[in-house]
Amino acid sequence: MPVRLTGAEALALRMTSLLLRPHPVARPDGVAGVVEWFGAMQAQDNASGLWSLGVRLPGRTLADVRAALERREALRTWPMRGTVHLVPSRDAHWMLAVTGVRTLAGAATRRAQLGLTEAEADQAVDVLGTALAGGRRLTRAQCLAALGAAGIDTTGQRGYHLLWYAAQRGVTCIAPHVGTEQTFALLDEWVPDPHRPERDEALGVLALRYVRSHGPVTPHELARWTGLTVTDARRGFAVAGDALAPVAVDGVEAMVDASLLDAPREPVDDVHTLLGFDEYLLGFKDRTLMLDPAHAAAVVPGNNGVFLPTVVRDGRVVGTWKRTVGKASVSVTVQPLAPFDAALRSRVESALADYARYLGLPLRT
Repeated sequence: MPVRLTGAEALALRMTSLLLRPHPVARPDGVAGVVEWFGAMQAQDNASGLWSLGVRLPGRTLADVRAALERREALRTWPMRGTVHLVPSRDAHWMLAVTGVRTLAGAATRRAQLGLTEAEADQAVDVLGTALAGGRRLTRAQCLAALGAAGIDTTGQRGYHLLWYAAQRGVTCIAPHVGTEQTFALLDEWVPDPHRPERDEALGVLALRYVRSHGPVTPHELARWTGLTVTDARRGFAVAGDALAPVAVDGVEAMVDASLLDAPREPVDDVHTLLGFDEYLLGFKDRTLMLDPAHAAAVVPGNNGVFLPTVVRDGRVVGTWKRTVGKASVSVTVQPLAPFDAALRSRVESALADYARYLGLPLRT
């Protein structure tokens, strides 16, 4: 029989799973450990992806996180849903192979919309493979210039699609920024010793990592997160086996990391300031545990998929914030979704000060 959880209990487990509360059993230390814990972390916005690591590694700075990525502890690519994620470097090959199949299947429709042929897309992959060979690392602009020199039209959204296609095919990956410039490298050269699990094992790994980093979750949520079928998601749960445990949240059956059910809860000070593209909200379709539906429009203005940075207290989104990062300071403004008392405002300012320290800049509010 599944363990029955209230919404509050489920939210507390989810906060722990997402490493926004101390996990009682496993405590990943370092960028490699956090990214492997999650399996994949939303990172289409580079700054947001870096702070998603920083907030889960208290005391680390932006320079520390960037240095870890230069050491190839993780990399960015498009493993699922056509969206950029941070993934463990040695897992990038198999994740692209397992989760990217259905995305690639839809590429022909997008090419037709952009006026690209399959031959042009394949030529672009060859051009980028040649341009990046020998350990070269090129900026986005340099990659597009190489494609243009080969006679491939990169205007409009064509350039983005071709860069995505080369990465989706497992030829390239997104290397760390150089200054403000996105860079690309050859995946085989960036990761010369990849893991190559069989498909069943890969499904089990995906299921285990998603459940332990997002749980409690359903097979439908895993399917949405990975872009796989619900059948594949259920197979992944079965392969993960006893590492997962069933629970019921308001009558809906879900799975959690089995180690959490009997573990003692540790007291924590739950106020976090998260940037817009954090797994905390984007890792789920149903966000009602964390976000009052009445406040959804304030967090996603225009319902266009672009999330504002959020203030989270005890697992619930209680405000949004905006930042301006300058050379000498970072300026922040906070918009409460309901009035903050003096104690909460002080705690929010403390959390924002942690963000400023991570950037290595003084905070202005």
